[in-house]
Amino acid sequence: MSSRSNALKITILSCSLDPQSRSYVLARETERLLQVRGHDPHLIDLRSISLPNFDNADCYSHPAYLQMHDAIRNADGVVLSVPIYNWSIGSAAKNLIELTGATGDGERTAAWFDQVVTFLCSGGLPHSYMAYSSTAMSLMLDFKCVLNPYVVYATTRDWNGDKLADSLSARLNKTLEVKLELASLLKARRYKSEWEI
Repeated sequence: MSSRSNALKITILSCSLDPQSRSYVLARETERLLQVRGHDPHLIDLRSISLPNFDNADCYSHPAYLQMHDAIRNADGVVLSVPIYNWSIGSAAKNLIELTGATGDGERTAAWFDQVVTFLCSGGLPHSYMAYSSTAMSLMLDFKCVLNPYVVYATTRDWNGDKLADSLSARLNKTLEVKLELASLLKARRYKSEWEI
């Protein structure tokens, strides 16, 4: 367990709009496990927020824009809990990244620069376990995010009804342990990234 002085602020983004979302269940369990370890998780369920579509114009005046931007930018680490649809992350997650990652007019800075990012994925088929990877690569190349090499990818076989199977629970715990170690070590980093190639 972490002492409060070493507690990490972790933003958990539940990015499914499905009323029966299993990626939301993963996000809630992540919140619980982080609290047990003495950290400070902030779970945001996109089903409860009316995010604007990214248009690179009017979206920045929407009240949810600043809320989401700050939640990502001010965290010691971010967990993206996403559904997998059509061999990629769900569109709500993509819209969120576009909205909070936009730069270019001299007034905004992307929220994602240098974030330590962990993916929790809920998919239908076992063989789409790499479907998140194009988004992960984009976060790394565009925003110099540090990606947790441990990823949770859960399908129907990884659940006991609405509960995590033991193997899924173990994978989630290991993934979070690595995430917390990375976020703790990188909290003292001396560099700060910006838009560059």
